[in-house]
Order: sequence, then structure tokens, then C-alpha cells
Amino acid sequence: MLRIIVLSLLIAASGLPSLGNARAADVANRPTLTLEGAKALASSAILYAREHQAPGAAVALVDAGGTLLYVERLDETFQNAANISIGKARTAVLFGKPTRVFEDLVNKGRYTMLALPEIAAFTPLMGGVPIELDGHIIGAIGVSGASSAAQDDEIASFAAAEFAKNQTRRAAQVTVIPRATVEAGFAKDSTLLSDAEFRINASHRAGPGDAEIHVNDTDIFYVLKGSAELIVGGTVSDAHPASAGEIRGSKIEGGEPRTISQGDVVTIPRGVPHWFKQVRTPFTYYVIKSTHNG
Repeated sequence: MLRIIVLSLLIAASGLPSLGNARAADVANRPTLTLEGAKALASSAILYAREHQAPGAAVALVDAGGTLLYVERLDETFQNAANISIGKARTAVLFGKPTRVFEDLVNKGRYTMLALPEIAAFTPLMGGVPIELDGHIIGAIGVSGASSAAQDDEIASFAAAEFAKNQTRRAAQVTVIPRATVEAGFAKDSTLLSDAEFRINASHRAGPGDAEIHVNDTDIFYVLKGSAELIVGGTVSDAHPASAGEIRGSKIEGGEPRTISQGDVVTIPRGVPHWFKQVRTPFTYYVIKSTHNG
């Protein structure tokens, strides 16, 4: 304890940064593959293997530091395929290269590479591929047990490329709706964004509306201003189809009243009747409609 106190005093006297105040430059944040991402990669690889007559594959995923995240071995695969796939994945991520590079070097006579220590997890066999995202290696996939080493490499390369493509596509789908557009949307009670999975509406109400049942959509309300009495459940009176996925009526009989106001979030699952019976203006709210088809 005395040594720690003395060290702290010496650091303070010298003007050096203390251990508890490390500069941001001394620490690096590295993106890495998650368990969810690993499972998605394994599913992609297994599906590709089955579609290309390789029912005997084993697939392993490691994170950026080479730690095993997930491994899956199909029933038809030889028992040691899982261990080999792990070695391939670790070799690919720790060396930052596909393992086909090392198999090619060994085949050309560079046998000294086989003497690398075990701690390096060196497996110079085709089928290990690094997973890259935005210039960073975030993990690796290893495949073993397909019909050939070349097919191991084909499966791993496909899964890694497909994963990177999907991540890029998701980033490209990020949408920013400017404030002016949002404000204009509330004035017109209009849709701000719509795609195959969900829709965002900027909504306002000046009074009660029809009772509704959404066949395919789950509604999520976020109240910005005002308050309302919302009736949920019960039976819709004078029910009639307003569209292919919506039923409307004049009111609800036997429902449960809920008071909602500024800051509240409300979820209404598909098929649940709901009705704004009373509204205290101004009442504005976002509606996110999550679409369920089929």
C-alpha cells in the first residue's frame, strides 16, 4: 500500500499523467463480431453448403481476438471437423489472411511454417476467411468437412462476403427525416416513412375517431402533446372493412378505457380493437406501424 502511495506522489510531482487518467489515445476501441452475428454467419454458411451438395460441413466463428463464439457441425461430418474449422477460423483472424494463402505457401515448399508454435493456432488448410467491416477484421469463419478443401473455402468466402454485404446494406438504409418535413407531416397527418416492414406516421387528432382493428399491423404510439381517452378491446359496433387490412366501426362496446398523455408510449397488437373516444387538443403523436404479412 505504501509503495502505491509513494508512486502516486512521485507521478504527481513529476507532472506525468497518473494511471487513473490515461489518455484516450492509449486505449483503442475495436469492432468485433457478436454471438448474434456469428449465428447469422453460420446459418448462411450451412444453407450454402446444403444448396451446393456439401451436407457434411462444420462451421466455426471467432471474434476479433480469436475467441470461439459459435460452432455448428452437421450430422454427416467427421468428428474432428469442428476442431479443424476452429483452427482455420483462428488462423484467419490472427494472421489477417485467408488460410488458402498459407496452404499455398506450404504446397510450394515453405515447410518451416508448419513449425509455428501451437499458441498461434496455425492451421494452414483452406477454409478459413477473415470477416472484414469498414477496414477492420472483426472475426473469422472456418469451414471443414465439405467435399473438398476448395469447397470449404468457397463456403467460408460466400458467408463472409454475404455478411459484409448485408451490413453495408443496413447502413445504407439509415434514414434521417429533417425537422421541417416532420413538422409539415403533423400539419397534414401524413406518413413520414414507409417500407416493407414498418411505417411511421406524424398524426394529430382534433376529436374522436372511428373504432379500428388492424389485421396485419401492430401500432406503437408515442404521445407528444395533449391527452386522450383510448378504449381498447371489446367489440366494434357497425364493423365494416375499410381496406384489405383494416376494419372500422362507429364505437367500441365493452372495451377497457385507458388515459394516455404526453410522453406515454402505447403498443396495440394486431387484431386488438381500439378507439379514441375523447381527445383533449392539441393531441399529436407518432404512430409506428409494424407490418405482419402472412
